[in-house]
Amino acid sequence: MKILVTGGAGFIGSCVVRQALRDPKLQIVNVDKLTYAGNLASLGEAEKNPNYHFCQIDICDPAALDRVFADHSPDAVMHLAAESHVDRSIDGPEAFMHTNIMGTYQLLEASRRFLATQSQTKASDFRFHHISTDEVYGDLEDPNDYFREDTAYAPSSPYSASKASSDHLVRAWHRTYGLPVLITNCSNNYGPYHFPEKLIPHMILSALAGKPLPVYGDGSQVRDWLYVEDHAEALLTVVRSGKVGETYNIGGHNERRNLQVVEAICDLLEQLRPDKPPGVTAYKELITFVTDRPGHDLRYAIDASKIENELGWRPVETFESGMAKTVAWYLENPAWWQAILSGEYQLQRSGTNLR
Repeated sequence: MKILVTGGAGFIGSCVVRQALRDPKLQIVNVDKLTYAGNLASLGEAEKNPNYHFCQIDICDPAALDRVFADHSPDAVMHLAAESHVDRSIDGPEAFMHTNIMGTYQLLEASRRFLATQSQTKASDFRFHHISTDEVYGDLEDPNDYFREDTAYAPSSPYSASKASSDHLVRAWHRTYGLPVLITNCSNNYGPYHFPEKLIPHMILSALAGKPLPVYGDGSQVRDWLYVEDHAEALLTVVRSGKVGETYNIGGHNERRNLQVVEAICDLLEQLRPDKPPGVTAYKELITFVTDRPGHDLRYAIDASKIENELGWRPVETFESGMAKTVAWYLENPAWWQAILSGEYQLQRSGTNLR
């Protein structure tokens, strides 16, 4: 099976690539524009694997997409390429509209053009797997309620609105053109290789530097946390075994308030890095409450019973085990995140051997 992964140099995409390449029966074509959040250093030993091929292109470029499809003839697409940072979407929404909506449209059309040239068997076996977010559902007021696959969409931010739009496009291409699609909506991911602008790595690296740990509002916002390697395994399960036209919610069963997440990071650092920066006596003293962001959703929570019951996937990591692995990884891999903080990782791209 040959899978075209878009955004395979990003956080979740790189994890999918690394996991997929453990299976010698899978071939991966990684399509990534290498925006600021794309980092080839996140792919580990992938470049040395004969089943891996990298193409630096923009998914909004239809001619480039057609070339990739023609050259590699994939059996499936796993579409992860997206602008995904909520704060950035509030400050500059246009990039989110362009990549998340128009990029998805161009990829759908490229897939359709490709399948028109293929045999009936190839076309019927093809899968277009669109990876989305639980943020399309808005937030939950009832503490006993959960997002289900039939929950009505009510996005709150430019980011989630753009992802909701792309979800609707995928469903429309399935119904109108018969494109064999799969959709997954996941809860908040965390783990190794997470870009430092996101909550958990930002808090880890700020604490190590003795900088304030900014928490929006009173930190009462609730998220369901999913370890990225569990998510990658779920995605590969869906692309292999999911039912065409279906949506699967993927969650970690780990609801925590944002303040609890930050406090857990501080507690782990007390154990793993007791030698603190100058002037810091306890990591928790760095916690600082800041003005809440506009339209901040209060609670996300996933009901993942469908993928568990129908496809047999369940998360392996608890919040405690996954968070311990995550903090330890950042402590053990300073070269990766220091290159990002310095900007050096972007300079390294000019010498990359693109195949």
